[in-house]
Amino acid sequence: MATYTLRKVLSLIPMMLFISFLIYLGIELMPGDAVDFLIPPDALATMSAEQLNAMRESLGLNDPFLVRYLKWLGGLLQGEFGYSIQSGVPVATLMKNHLPATIELTVTALVFSSVFGVLFGVLSALKKGSLIDQVFSLIGMAGVAIPQFLLGLICINAFALHLNILPAGGRMASAGQSFVERLPYLLMPALVLGFSLTAGVMRYARSSMLDSMGRDYMKTARAKGIPEWRVNLLHGLRTALTPVVVLIGFRLPMLIGGAVVIEEVFQWPGIGSLFVNAVRSQNTPLVMMIGFFSVLLVLISSIIVDIVTAFLDPRIKLS
Repeated sequence: MATYTLRKVLSLIPMMLFISFLIYLGIELMPGDAVDFLIPPDALATMSAEQLNAMRESLGLNDPFLVRYLKWLGGLLQGEFGYSIQSGVPVATLMKNHLPATIELTVTALVFSSVFGVLFGVLSALKKGSLIDQVFSLIGMAGVAIPQFLLGLICINAFALHLNILPAGGRMASAGQSFVERLPYLLMPALVLGFSLTAGVMRYARSSMLDSMGRDYMKTARAKGIPEWRVNLLHGLRTALTPVVVLIGFRLPMLIGGAVVIEEVFQWPGIGSLFVNAVRSQNTPLVMMIGFFSVLLVLISSIIVDIVTAFLDPRIKLS
C-alpha cells in the first residue's frame, strides 16, 4: 500500500507540469493582456505607445511566453505564488482569504449529496417499482436536467424574495462569525450545489444496489437464515458502495467547478468568484494559481478514490 501510494504521488509531478503549461498557454492565447483591463478605455486612447510599453515592461508582460512560464514555475517551487496584477496583493493572501468560503460551501454540499444520495438510492432499490422508487427516480431526473444557475435563481425568488426565510446572497451578516450564524447564508447555495450531485449518486447507488441484490453471495446469505436487513446492509451495501465512492471522489473537483456558478449567483465570496474576476482582468498569476490548485485537487482525489475503492472491495488488488 505504501509503495503504491508513493508511486501515485510521484506520478503527479509530470502531470502537473504538463497541465500547468497548457493552462498558461491558454491564458497566453487570450486576446489582450492585463494592461488593457487596468487602463480605462478613455485613458488608453490618450497614452502613447512608449507609455504602454513601459507599463507592460514593469509587469513583465514583454518577456517571451516561455520565460514568463519558467519564472512562474520557479517561484512556485520556492513557495512564491506571485502577486495580483490587479491589486498588487500576494496571490497566497487572496487564496487564503477566499478558500475557506469555498471549502465550507463544497464540503457541505458534498456531505449533503453523499448522505441523501446513498440513502435515497438504496431505499429506491429496496422498494423497486413502488411509489417511493418512482418519486426518487423523478427527483433524480430533475437533478440532472435542471441547470444549477436556474435552480439557484428559482430558490432565491422563492425562499428569499417571496417567503423571506433565507438571505438572497452573501456569506454572513455584518456581525456574524460563527458557523451557526453563517448557516442561513450557507443553506441555499449548498443545497443547490449539492442537488445535481445527489441525483447522480442516487442513480448510481440504486443501480449498484440492485446489481448486488442479485448476486449469488446474497442468495447464500439469505439461505443461511441471516436477517434481510443484515444481508442488505453488511453484504449488499458494502459492495454497492464501491462505484458510488468512485463517483463521489471524482465529483469533488466538479463541485469546485460548480462553485464558480453558484458563487456568482449567490454572491458567495469564494475561490470561484475570485477566479471569474481574475479571468476577466487577465490576472495571470491568480488564474494560474487557482487553476493549479484545481488540477491538484483532481489528481489527489483520484489517488484517494483508488485507495478507498481497494479498501471497500477486497477483490481489487493494488499493483
